[in-house]
Amino acid sequence: MTSPRKLTPQEEARLAQVRQNFQERRRVTESLEGIGTRIGVYSGKGGVGKTTVATNLAVILAAQENDVALFDCDIDCPNVTRVLRITEGPVQNGKKLIPPSRFGVKVMSMSFFQENEDEAIVWRGPMIHNAINQFLQTTEWGDPDYMIVDLPPGTSDAPLTVMQTLNLDGFVIVTTPQELAVLDAKRSINMIKKMNLKVFGVVENLSGGVFGTGGGQALAEEMELPFLGTTEMRAVYTNSKRPAALESDEVAAEYAAIAERLKAQIAVEKAD
Repeated sequence: MTSPRKLTPQEEARLAQVRQNFQERRRVTESLEGIGTRIGVYSGKGGVGKTTVATNLAVILAAQENDVALFDCDIDCPNVTRVLRITEGPVQNGKKLIPPSRFGVKVMSMSFFQENEDEAIVWRGPMIHNAINQFLQTTEWGDPDYMIVDLPPGTSDAPLTVMQTLNLDGFVIVTTPQELAVLDAKRSINMIKKMNLKVFGVVENLSGGVFGTGGGQALAEEMELPFLGTTEMRAVYTNSKRPAALESDEVAAEYAAIAERLKAQIAVEKAD
């Protein structure tokens, strides 16, 4: 009987990496198993208002007596804590981090670990991957009904890492009405489809005024996706004290309508 062939150092290193990846995925799965629905808020273009939509949607869902978590996955430029005006960081409990809460929403963000908010985070893909994995493995999320995930823009390393790691139930695509924003949103939809993931629908942000209107609905129709609604350009978004949905009845109504359509679409997807 021949003895097993001894592995080369390269083969041993690859095998060790496979084992490590498996253990990481297991720990992430265990950390997230109490979450009801994981919703990515995403677009290919920066500046279209992903963070604005993510935070206002989160606070509206929380106001409807849902248990809500908000995970800021934009490692390079985290902005969720600024929009929510949250300053206290997570509390350590053993090996776990307990995320702080603001307006009924539990929040985790890279910005909690920056010494200076103005600091530029210049990381390559593997470091971003490790940071996201570390957040997911060490955060005690509890059992929220919804986790809203604010993704970084683009269609490369950072959003790809989030999609592969979080096993999101579906995505809300954010666009503004302009042609280029719609084009980049379409690219992000095509990326999601390549990953065999779901799109819950499209939101048109900053609608009206100089930006025009209708680009989001046209995109949804072209891509055969639900159109979740529009949020108009309003001066209340310049208020720095609270998310606009908590300051304006009109904005609250817009996000409540988006939330209802989103929940209906989630029910449809889960039924399938």
